[in-house]
Amino acid sequence: MATTLTNTNSVSDSVEQAFAQRAPRSLWSDARRRLLRNKAAVAALLYISFLIVVAIIAPLLALHNPLDIFQNNSYRQAAWITVPNRPEASGSWAFPLGTDAIGRDVWSRLVYGTRTSLVVGFVPMVFTLFLGTVIGLVSGFFGGAVDAFLMRFAEIVYSFPAFLFFIIVMTALKDTPIGKFWNGFVILFGALSLVGWVGVARLVRGQVLSLKEKEFIEAARAIGVRQHNILFKHLLPNSLGPIIISGAFIVPGAIIAEAVLSYLGIGLRPATDRNALFPVSWGNMILDGKAAITAQPWLMIAPAISIASITLAFTFIGDGLRDALDPREAN
Repeated sequence: MATTLTNTNSVSDSVEQAFAQRAPRSLWSDARRRLLRNKAAVAALLYISFLIVVAIIAPLLALHNPLDIFQNNSYRQAAWITVPNRPEASGSWAFPLGTDAIGRDVWSRLVYGTRTSLVVGFVPMVFTLFLGTVIGLVSGFFGGAVDAFLMRFAEIVYSFPAFLFFIIVMTALKDTPIGKFWNGFVILFGALSLVGWVGVARLVRGQVLSLKEKEFIEAARAIGVRQHNILFKHLLPNSLGPIIISGAFIVPGAIIAEAVLSYLGIGLRPATDRNALFPVSWGNMILDGKAAITAQPWLMIAPAISIASITLAFTFIGDGLRDALDPREAN
């Protein structure tokens, strides 16, 4: 009997030591583990990583400069399509997806368009998250008149139709010096950011209103921690989850907005410099393909599929992040 008790105590001690030695998992490590279990989110992350690589090495993947015009190659079909009695319009592997109305290679323009769409998605996301986070933190933390003023201003901005604002800004400023600067990227970024921060600000404000009543914030105040330290070292880090999720959903919205504006002819200005980093966007390609949907369908199909796939990928990533960062999710 004594031997049995001794063995039992030894096993118990070993188990306790194992648990004591094992480092506790943090919220972020648990979130990463849950995210990696989401197959759709992981596949979407791999696809976005692939597109980032494509954007970086675009000159190596493109067969031609996207602005080069090849004479006598107007509306050449995709490489696998043969046009009877019209060899000049039949596909060639020199132009895998064919050519547009003036003989530019659709494949090369599609590859370089990846750069533009990713930049259009990520840069406004950064500005939008910055504005929304700062306004939401200040509004929720200080409350009172500051909160009332900022939220009334947010309601005014939110009441104005976002897409109508894009159209007005792009139309009014397109031919001005700022509209011509960097082919219109600056006014596009500004337009997307100026109306997109409201949702982020409301979300962050709600998080701050909830968090600032928690015990750890009360303890920080009790020991004399300064307000800006409470704001940026306690409240902001604990609000990052919803902010990251919002960012994942902002990117596809910006990409779609640019594509629609370009389709309407008021988006980014077409580049003329052969050395331009962003010579074409998928929205520009869809605009060109609108008039050639029967003559050269891949001029519209290729960018449309690209926009749909990147939007779907970011949607999967946003859903995966929302599930992974939910503290109520089972381990």
